[in-house]
Amino acid sequence: MSPTEPVDPSTTAVTAGRPQRIPEAPLNTPIVPASSFIAGGELAYAREANPTGVAFEEALGALEGGIAIAFASGMAAANAVFDTLAHGARVLATRPAYAGVAGRLRELHDAGRIDLNFVDAEDAEALVSAAGDVDMVWLESPTNPMLVVPPVERMIAAAQRRGATVVFDNTFATPLLQRPLDLGADIVMHSATKSLSGHSDLLMGALVVRSDAQAEQFRTRRVLLGAAPSAFDSYLALRGLRTIALRVERAQNTARVLAKHLATHPAISRVRYPGFGTMMAIEVAGTPAQTDAVCEATSIWVHATSLGGVESLLERRRSWAMEDALVPETLIRLSVGIEHPDDLWTDLSRALTQATT
Repeated sequence: MSPTEPVDPSTTAVTAGRPQRIPEAPLNTPIVPASSFIAGGELAYAREANPTGVAFEEALGALEGGIAIAFASGMAAANAVFDTLAHGARVLATRPAYAGVAGRLRELHDAGRIDLNFVDAEDAEALVSAAGDVDMVWLESPTNPMLVVPPVERMIAAAQRRGATVVFDNTFATPLLQRPLDLGADIVMHSATKSLSGHSDLLMGALVVRSDAQAEQFRTRRVLLGAAPSAFDSYLALRGLRTIALRVERAQNTARVLAKHLATHPAISRVRYPGFGTMMAIEVAGTPAQTDAVCEATSIWVHATSLGGVESLLERRRSWAMEDALVPETLIRLSVGIEHPDDLWTDLSRALTQATT
């Protein structure tokens, strides 16, 4: 389907990446479990492309307003970007950033490959100033796990004046809530493991770019890094993407309700919620041990890492050795799912009271 008029993203999520409309064609792009393809056509080897993965790329590209390239994981996508950096390139990233990306950037810095500058995500003026003096800006908005919204448009403008590349991790907000290419970003990154696919049953990542030349550059990186996603994961990701509008709307509405309730709970010293999206964080008015106890005391919320699924998850982020020291010891990151908000609130409120009194 190729609409000639703009359509709502919820419609795009359902219609994009479908097979050609011809008699007896399947409604859904099938799983193509092949490593090699008969010579003479565009497809040759599955590390280069697979029809199921291409369908997912078409759908995500339509949602983000660009050209998507799928990867085996979010970190594979991130490393494909880092692989394009010139030796000695200056890179700016918000701090804290997702621990995996932050850890990889520090490795590259320590090896002398890049000159890394981490700036506190809550220091807006320092971020804007730094964005005008680097070769690449790595942006998260909201940030992981502290849910800070940096001055994105001012940072992008400063980077553009310098000619720097802006990479925007849109995993938390998804293209339903913001489209970074429209804001001026050069590359959008996703952990498709999360809200895009939405069912906690696969590992995938993606980049979305503006031009065919950029897309080909990252397809080459995917081949040379061996980072192609499987046909089965691509199928699951596309199937999950079909319902993203419903899932995000439901979970976001619930997150807003929970944020209001949590703001008055005596066991909480701070609620971190930017007012949109399905992710939030709370700081427990207690000890790290009591915070761990909160995570263990819930029965509907699941104590597990990751995010963006239909189930609600929570975890104390500083329990991970790689997490940034700026993250408070008692911060719990909450990924809000699609359960009934009353049930989620009752469960979490009871766990907070039980663990801190």
